[in-house]
Amino acid sequence: MQLLYCLIFFIGAYALTYFTIPKIIGLVEYKKLMDEPNKRSSHKRITPTLGGVSFFYTLIFALFFMHNWDNYDEAIYIIPGLTILFMIGLKDDLVVLSPYTKLVAQLIAVVFIISNESFTINSLNGFLGIYEIPIYIYYFVAGFMMVTIINAYNLIDGIDGLAAIVGIVILIIYTTIFYITEEYFYVLVSLTLNGSLIAFLSFNLSSSKKIFMGDTGSLIVGFIISILTLKFLALSPESYDSLPFLLENVPIIAISILIVPLFDTARVFTIRVANKRSPFSPDRNHTHHILIDYFKISHQQASFIIGGFNLVFVILFIILGSASYNFYLVLVLVSTIIILGYLFYRFDYSFSNIKRKIIFRKKMDKLKKDVKKGGGKLIHKKKNNG
Repeated sequence: MQLLYCLIFFIGAYALTYFTIPKIIGLVEYKKLMDEPNKRSSHKRITPTLGGVSFFYTLIFALFFMHNWDNYDEAIYIIPGLTILFMIGLKDDLVVLSPYTKLVAQLIAVVFIISNESFTINSLNGFLGIYEIPIYIYYFVAGFMMVTIINAYNLIDGIDGLAAIVGIVILIIYTTIFYITEEYFYVLVSLTLNGSLIAFLSFNLSSSKKIFMGDTGSLIVGFIISILTLKFLALSPESYDSLPFLLENVPIIAISILIVPLFDTARVFTIRVANKRSPFSPDRNHTHHILIDYFKISHQQASFIIGGFNLVFVILFIILGSASYNFYLVLVLVSTIIILGYLFYRFDYSFSNIKRKIIFRKKMDKLKKDVKKGGGKLIHKKKNNG
């Protein structure tokens, strides 16, 4: 019976999103609410945005029907936060808001979640020797963690398919975890959002009916992922018995699940601060921008490469987490981050350097074309003289 409900929510969310996105595209085009490319954009033509509107009404509709599965009225606490971020994201897509305005909205949305006892983390179960934690520490850490995840996910929404693919990978993992631990409310939440993301992806990668999720979508998806992460950390010790990794390794597994958005955000923020700029200042220094600018691969290829890396990384850490103690996992994680960070530094993947190389390549291409044209004219002139 549980499997039947899973299918109903997944297929229902997919169908609702798939059949209503064309209506959103039509409305956005009619009202001319298009996303115009600028110097930081990866797209070349004006494109409909607001695809995330479909995530909002699909989730609200689903939460009404899945209310019977929540043990602590979680749905009632999720809806206000979801609505706040939807309104802020929608306004930001239409009239650009400051990062600090969005941050305040995120903090308010997060308060609704951490005030529900279902999400309270009472212990880290021996992670780095830490067991019981005071409630005020929980509020601070949980709030900081949720806001970080929301913004990290928001920042990776820079090229076609990336945010959706990474979101799909993360949600598949959480669906599996909550199904094994019999937390069916969160299984249904994960499947509902995943159904919407998969339906949205077909439009996001389309050449004729393209639409972006916008901040409306990325804030909503990031919010739901942060809720699932918090719940994963707040599971009872008995629930972890059925999972294929040691209890004390749960925080590391959570980080590995979110490795792509967290690593990219940490890296970009570090570079901006090092360059004496605001960490929220926009640029084209994200990992996905580097892949398409430097290695000249398509948006789809970059998105699938990054999404594939996310999945492989999680599987690797789940395997390691089944036998290794968290100290060794932390060592592996830190070493991996340092190596990746060094590689990006070693090849000088700064925005200015990439820009110089792109300009140089364009000049070289233009020079080659001029040489070919000049050579052709010279041959033609010789023939005429002959």
